Amino acid sequence: MERSPGDDSSPSPRPVEQPSAPSDPPDQPPTAHTKPNPSSGNQPAAPSAAGEALAVLSSFGRRLLVLVPVYLAGAIGLSVGFVLFGLALYLGWRRVRDKKERSLRVARQLLDDEEQLTAKTLYMSHRELPAWVSFPDVEKAEWLNKIVAQVWPFLGQYMEKLLAETVAPAVRGSNTHLQTFTFTRVELGEKPLRILGVKVHTGQSKQQILLDLNISYVGDVQIDVEVKKYFCKAGVKGMQLHGVLRVILEPLIGDLPIVGAVSMFFIRRPTLDINWTGMTNLLDIPGLSSLSDTMIMDSIAAFLVLPNRLLVPLVPDLQDVAQLRSPLPRGIIRIHLLAARQLSSKDKYVKGLIEGKSDPYALVRVGTQTFCSRVINEELNPQWGETYEVIVHEVPGQEIEVEVFDKDPDKDDFLGRMKLDVGKVLQAGVLDDWFPLQGGQGQVHLRLEWLSLLPDAEKLEEVLQWNRGISSRPEPPSAAILAVYLDRAQDLPLKKGNKEPNPMVQLSIQDVTQESKALYSTNCPVWEEAFRFFLQDPRSQELDVQVKDDSRALTLGALTLPLARLLTAPELTLDQWFQLSSSGPNTRLYMKLVMRILYLDSSELRFPAMPDSPGPWDLDNENPQIGSSVDIPPRPCHTTPDSHFGTENVLRIHVLEAQDLIAKDRFLGGLVKGKSDPYVKLKLAGRSFRSRVIREDLNPRWNEVFEVIVTSIPGQELEVEVFDKDLDKDDFLGRCKVSLTTVLNSGFLDEWLTLEDVPSGRLHLRLERLSPRPTAAELEELRKGTKPPSPYATLTVGDATHKTKTVTQTSAPIWDETASFLIRKPNSESLELQVRGEGTGALGSLSLPLSELLVADRLCLDRWFTLNNGQGQVLLRAQLGILVSQHSGVEAHSHSYSHSSSSLSEELELWGGLPHITSSAPELRQRLTHGDSPVEAPAGPLGQVKLTVWYYSEERKLVSIVHSCRALRQNGRDPPDPYVSLLLLPDKNRGTKRKTSQKKRTLNPEFNERFEWELPLDEALRRKLDISVKSNSSFMSRERELLGKVQLDLAEIDLSQGAAQWYDLMDDKDKGSS
Repeated sequence: MERSPGDDSSPSPRPVEQPSAPSDPPDQPPTAHTKPNPSSGNQPAAPSAAGEALAVLSSFGRRLLVLVPVYLAGAIGLSVGFVLFGLALYLGWRRVRDKKERSLRVARQLLDDEEQLTAKTLYMSHRELPAWVSFPDVEKAEWLNKIVAQVWPFLGQYMEKLLAETVAPAVRGSNTHLQTFTFTRVELGEKPLRILGVKVHTGQSKQQILLDLNISYVGDVQIDVEVKKYFCKAGVKGMQLHGVLRVILEPLIGDLPIVGAVSMFFIRRPTLDINWTGMTNLLDIPGLSSLSDTMIMDSIAAFLVLPNRLLVPLVPDLQDVAQLRSPLPRGIIRIHLLAARQLSSKDKYVKGLIEGKSDPYALVRVGTQTFCSRVINEELNPQWGETYEVIVHEVPGQEIEVEVFDKDPDKDDFLGRMKLDVGKVLQAGVLDDWFPLQGGQGQVHLRLEWLSLLPDAEKLEEVLQWNRGISSRPEPPSAAILAVYLDRAQDLPLKKGNKEPNPMVQLSIQDVTQESKALYSTNCPVWEEAFRFFLQDPRSQELDVQVKDDSRALTLGALTLPLARLLTAPELTLDQWFQLSSSGPNTRLYMKLVMRILYLDSSELRFPAMPDSPGPWDLDNENPQIGSSVDIPPRPCHTTPDSHFGTENVLRIHVLEAQDLIAKDRFLGGLVKGKSDPYVKLKLAGRSFRSRVIREDLNPRWNEVFEVIVTSIPGQELEVEVFDKDLDKDDFLGRCKVSLTTVLNSGFLDEWLTLEDVPSGRLHLRLERLSPRPTAAELEELRKGTKPPSPYATLTVGDATHKTKTVTQTSAPIWDETASFLIRKPNSESLELQVRGEGTGALGSLSLPLSELLVADRLCLDRWFTLNNGQGQVLLRAQLGILVSQHSGVEAHSHSYSHSSSSLSEELELWGGLPHITSSAPELRQRLTHGDSPVEAPAGPLGQVKLTVWYYSEERKLVSIVHSCRALRQNGRDPPDPYVSLLLLPDKNRGTKRKTSQKKRTLNPEFNERFEWELPLDEALRRKLDISVKSNSSFMSRERELLGKVQLDLAEIDLSQGAAQWYDLMDDKDKGSS
């Protein structure tokens, strides 16, 4: 006997007979047997008075807490605007919060209703499905949902173990501030993941099984985390996730478990909605809410959205794991976004009374790849003419999506979208059509080309020839694609202090750079990541690999690989270890590089007939009818161009260098200031040019040349912009404009241009006007290379360089210029001379060892020198001079031993204006022998310090120069951070104390610092100079470690000579001098 619904509401319970074996009526869904309520027969106990009082006090306290910000604002003296702003912020947060909770409740209700409807409509008992029942390609899998529901609690246990034992230690090790990070609660809740539909793709490959799972998760998951050190708690309570998950079972093998591995990924980004708790409640503030969800979706996309995938091997020693984890793309689609027509008008004026047009632009998406076209102002039939290349990883599944918007200052208006499965492009090969826009009016014109990936280097020349005839912007068409699988590294060098690095990898081809993830505290990292690059011409391009610490400041190793090497490799593939330069002897990097040629099957394409082929316009073969009454116009013999034909000029733009650019790179969250990676953009006459990127340099040198055809139309300007290359968005470094009127009139402009809209920076440009001359003699002269060059010379000694002026078009230039250099070691340095032609390259070079000047008469050479690597000679005078100070004969040991001057084509009296310069050869040779002689007294056990001490009588000062230290003692594992402290005894106050700067981690520091004390000579002779070499113990401690010291009795030193001398350092108890 069953209970009626009314029995539950009766005031007194009635006994109910329970059947011994409950059964459901036929053809009905099974009823849910609820647990009996043990208190159903008793009246609920009334709440106690204490509980009611506590609830009232709690409610009153919460409302009183709202007034605390108002009180604090008044106490501090803030205006009411701060209170209103805080109130608006709270109301916005509350609105977002309520919207998320409401969405979560509605989604749960929909799922519950769907479960009940499915149970009522699909349940059939005691009979088979009729033969005429058929299912669509997307099938419901309720049996799979029942399995997931059964497994869900155990999956929660696994997730708790995974987060506590794997994720939490990784988070704690990533940052010192997160060492107390822990998961305090991990519950997946009672609402399991639901699979709304399953689609099986057949006929793709016999080696794999392809499944698409339409998943929906509206769960009551609760995950709480805590950082105990900062009393910070945060978490998630409730989440929605909807998307299509592709599962690939491959390879199929002839042994258990039949399937070798399982790959999972989302074809498109899933939708996500998270309900935050704790400190992360702040993420529900308007503006931060969408930002936080976007950041989390980016993290998911980097892990589980194409081209990324999760691979779970099911058998040990699985072959080609790299191929399964990062397979080669199925193909490349070249998308030509040509035009659109009949778009809707969105711009309104005068409050809608006047209808304008639209400013359309298009967004092109394929998976995570997104491209944005330029904006066409005031046009309903825009012509874009842009080309994009996208990687296709999965067919079927991925779609080409084009959305058209109207650009507005506030929010862009939607004009329509179209979607197309990439499988249709694969079938057609080339698809050129107008596609209607959904959600709006109008059509968009696309030309879609499927490019196959061929491992055939012989096809490269054909592809390059084809690409030369393609007009493509904003980027030139690609000829190949390079897939790099970064596996692991071995024996990376340690950081300072023998600490293990946090390695990451930067891979660059020209100005495109991609970065790997950073792995913490390891010198043998395993990345297992894949990267893909488009190549315009692999014969001349290189792959640059930089292994760095995650701060990007320390380079652990480098590799430069010419891509032409792949063209000769089997299957265009290299799978091996690569030795890293600028690193340890055993430092290696394992990578797999695969190149594929992008080939368009043009067998079915139709092209216009060539001019030499017969056609309808071949008038020589036509047979006009005799006696025709139609007057045929005479055939012209010449063209009739306008008067401006052939008067165009060519502007040659030399982008030379820049100086004092601003630094945009920041590391460690902005704490460490880096440099910039600058490049230059040029815009003129509707064309754009871009220089190469110079890495980490605020004074870059490009020396690049660009040419553009210009007309004499007044008002034209060359727009120049400098940017810092970044991974996401390039930073602006300045701009400048050059009017072409001056260049077209004068024919030449060479100037430093100040960059605008930035605090500092300037750019060196050289502009030339080249006027075409229609004479065969000029062409023949250029062809033979007999046209005289425009030479200039550069002289270099060490790091110093001097560049002469450029002499126009002559093979016998006369420069008449002089350059002077400071020389430290003349017996080992050399003068390097390079003669180059403007636009023609190197003409010759000369390397003159300065040691030849030491044996020359009066340390001077003045004669013709023959140039190497070229023809011709150069007349050069080079002379050495010794530098001696006027003050008590003190020699400048710290910076330069001698002075060199070289003069091209002129003998110049150089020494008249200098204070005291002599060119005595014996004196210079004696000084060089003394200064560079390796035979010196051995250093003591604590090391030595080099000092110069003398008395300057004219200014009544005692002067000391601390030059350097050598062979200092190392007490710990790391080298010391030495500095020198000087004290004039017997005074020990700060008035007589001097201190050098501190040098980092060295046993042989060089200081070259000068110190002075004002006192009479008789008093100086009664003093002692105490010199102590010390090192900082630690960053946070004020203690100083004494490395050694020495005391000099000034009465025993000849203060009039001032010679530099090495002194042995002693312990504190044994203070003496040597």
